[in-house]
This record gives sequence, C-alpha cells and structure tokens, in this order.
Amino acid sequence: MTMAPSAPSALTPATADPPSSPVPRLTRALLAAAVLAAVMVLSLALGARALSPQAVWQGLTDPASPAYDVVHGLRLPRTLLGLLAGAALGTAGGVMRALTRNPLADPGLLGINAGASAAVVTASAVLGLEGFAGAVWFAFAGAAGVAVLVYAVGGGRAATPARLVLSGTAVNAALYSYVSAVELLDSDALDRMRFWTVGSLASAELGTVAALAPFVVAGLVLALLLARPLGALALGEDTARALGSRLTATRAGAVVSVTLLCGAATAACGPIVFVGLLTPHLVERFTGPDPRRLLPYCVVAGPCLLLAADVLGRLVARPGELQVGVVTAVVGGLLLLNLLRARRGDA
Repeated sequence: MTMAPSAPSALTPATADPPSSPVPRLTRALLAAAVLAAVMVLSLALGARALSPQAVWQGLTDPASPAYDVVHGLRLPRTLLGLLAGAALGTAGGVMRALTRNPLADPGLLGINAGASAAVVTASAVLGLEGFAGAVWFAFAGAAGVAVLVYAVGGGRAATPARLVLSGTAVNAALYSYVSAVELLDSDALDRMRFWTVGSLASAELGTVAALAPFVVAGLVLALLLARPLGALALGEDTARALGSRLTATRAGAVVSVTLLCGAATAACGPIVFVGLLTPHLVERFTGPDPRRLLPYCVVAGPCLLLAADVLGRLVARPGELQVGVVTAVVGGLLLLNLLRARRGDA
C-alpha cells in the first residue's frame, strides 16, 4: 500500500478517491459514522459507575429508570459537549493545516487557544464572569486577536509556515505564563477556573451545549465551504489565482472559521491540546490531504478522539477521573511522536 503524500505541498485537488486508500468512499463514511456512534455509546455507558447498554437505553428513554439522572444529568450533556468541541477542534486543525500548508499548524501551537484562554481568565479575574455565556465573547476576541498577532509577527503577507509556527510558539508560551500568573495572584479566579484551565468536559450542562451549538455549526459550515479554495491555495498562491481563487477572502474566511470553532470550544471546555493537531494527521492516512475530503472526516474524527480520551480519563483513575485535557496531552504527544516516526520511515 502506498502511503498518502506527507508534505502539504504535494496536495492535489483530485476528484477520484486517493490512491493511498483502497477503501471505497461510502465504506469509509459508514465506518467513520460507526466508530463515532460506538465512542458515544461508551461515553454514555462508562464512568465511575458502569452501565449496561440496556441501562443506557432506559436512562435515555424512561424517566422512571434508576439510570435516568446519571444519563440525562451527567453523561448525555458531557457526550454532546465532547461531540461539539471535538468537531470544532479537529476541523479547526484541518483548516489551519490547509491555510498555512504546514502539518504542525494546530490552533494550539499557533497560540489561538492560548489567546482565548487568556481573554477568558482575564474576564474572570477582573469582571468575575463565569459560564459559557459570559466567556464566549471574550474567547472569540482573544482567539481573533492572537490570530492576527501571530500572522503579523510571522511576517504578514511574507509569512512562511516555519515563521508562523515560531511566532505562534512564542505567543503561546507568553500567554500561558500570563494565565498562570493571573490564577496564582487571584485565588478566587483560580478556584473558578482550575478545572477549566486544564481542559475538562466534567461540568457539561445541556444549557452550555445548546449555547455552544450555533457557533460550532456556523464555524463548521464555513470551514466546509472553504474546502475547495483552501485546496487551491495549498498548491501555491500563483496557482490559486490562476484557478480563480480569491486569496484574501479565503484567508479571512479561514480565520473567522477557526476563531468561531476554537473560541467556542475553549470557552466551553478550556484549552484542550493535540486534538486539532492529531485529527488531520490520522484522517489523512485514509482520505489523502485534499481539504475537500480531509475536512468532512475531521468533523467526525475530532469527536472520536476527544470522547475516547474522556472515557479513558474516567477509567484509569476510578473512582475519580483525569481531566480530558491531561489525557489528550499525554496520549496525543505519544501518538504524534509515533506518527512523525512513521512518516520519517516512509520518506
């Protein structure tokens, strides 16, 4: 089997199934949907108290069931929040990868999540804001501001993928240092934000899920609409212009999409790392690097990764749990090292 091209510059907007994957397109779609459904069932069934599939079904449908409060009050909101946040982070990673033509262009590495986090922590410490409704607009402002800052520091129109990653890493480190300093100096802010800053789904509520959904859906729709122009942009600016792409509009739309997705997910769950970086790497092995195929599968693969990490965190520390941000940082780092080693062996 021939592996998919590992370099973003090799991206080709082909219309046929990529030669790297002999699996038919419909089979891939059904398999992805089945994996997502299985992970959602596990998220509903597993935790400090394991539930059988029958108990999960009764908890979903029968208010008189003993499992109703556990399923509806705790696990269903948590699963739905993981579904939305995972789709947002995974798709944002795919958009950033296509936009910068850099396989390391995760929103976290470029400082976008850190910008949202810094803005939310500042609002919490100064204004005492809590909850998704109070934090989301500050998260959007922080994410957008850092996206513009990293682009400017990285060279503006002359920015290269390497310079963007370097400037994003520097901004990322500075902002997370600021977040830590604010929390250490303000004990009330630390108490309010201590689980949020690690990255967690544990405090999910149906109200938060309902408030998050419009922002994530808008960001996902915009990202999918940009898949074709992003594919042309990945071939180079001159080629994209020759194909009729409007580069300024494509870049602006991509930044708006990533801001919506990362800002909303970070406001609801806190800064969760590696989901946006790993999702495109894993998906590319089955779809190839064309954003028209990559991005739709990122919408599905992102929740699979996030919910699987959340379930793992519940199981390894019973009767307590590890926050999902801790699990994604540990497991994501190991998986990324393995992916990079595999790519080096294929080169």
